Amino acid sequence: MRVLLIGANGYLGRFVADRLLADPAVQLTALGRGDDADVRFDLASGSPGALTRFLDAVHPGVVVNCAGATRGGARELTRHNTVAVATVCEALRRSGCGARLVQIGCGAEYGPSQPGSSTAEDAVPRPGGPYGVSKLAATELVLGSGLDAVVLRVFSPAGPGTPAGSPLGRLAEAMRRAMQSGDGELKLGGLGVQRDFIDVRDVARAVHAASLSAAQGVINIGSGRAVRLRDAAAVLARVAGYGGALHELDGPHIPVRPSIGHPRPEPDHAAPAAYPYPDGCGSWQQADVRTARDRLGWRPRINLEESLADIWMEAACRI
Repeated sequence: MRVLLIGANGYLGRFVADRLLADPAVQLTALGRGDDADVRFDLASGSPGALTRFLDAVHPGVVVNCAGATRGGARELTRHNTVAVATVCEALRRSGCGARLVQIGCGAEYGPSQPGSSTAEDAVPRPGGPYGVSKLAATELVLGSGLDAVVLRVFSPAGPGTPAGSPLGRLAEAMRRAMQSGDGELKLGGLGVQRDFIDVRDVARAVHAASLSAAQGVINIGSGRAVRLRDAAAVLARVAGYGGALHELDGPHIPVRPSIGHPRPEPDHAAPAAYPYPDGCGSWQQADVRTARDRLGWRPRINLEESLADIWMEAACRI
């Protein structure tokens, strides 16, 4: 099976590439903006015609799109998350390769949900920020393309390679600094939110399964369990061997909610609230993952403690 992987150098893409390369039946070609890609191509600025010619030459059976942006302004997010996917869909429509498309979506497409609920694929998406909007627009392009396509809505990925700017990455970095300086107290903000964390290696397994399946439409990829960030912080402290106190800054008496690892600003220097999850999903998110089980034969295998241990291992190497 010939697979064209777009975005192989990204956080998710690296693990998807490893998973696909481990399958002896897969012949993998990587397309991306980096020098180490097999083929250099920028989806946000490249033409569908140029991509079509490449597809006709390589003739993949599956195209996996892991490319995209998680940060930036609305214009940048639209270019990399929406325009780029429009290019992929148009190129596949023009090409004679007949490839199946596996698009990586995200849980932020759903927006805020009711605490205690599990979000299924038939929920009406109401993204609460430009990132979720740009990803939802990409999903709608894929679903309306007429292609053989599936969109995997990945919730909150965790594990090795977690970006330092992500909530868990910032948490690990704050703990590393506290241990390095001998601080007996770690002050953190934004710990009240609850998210569905899923290990990036489990995400890669889901992409592999989706590539081999005939499933179409939207499929949630998550653990099926929301975890409060303060509980994740406690697990990380145990894994790291941090014996200090974790002091949570959140509370109704505090006018400003600092991001994880950032010092609390003085009341005289009030600033806009900096939430650790700029995903527009509110205080709670939990995936209903029954569709992934039924249609892909996929279940998560790696628990959050193992994911956090791997995150800490990378942070500890910087001590």
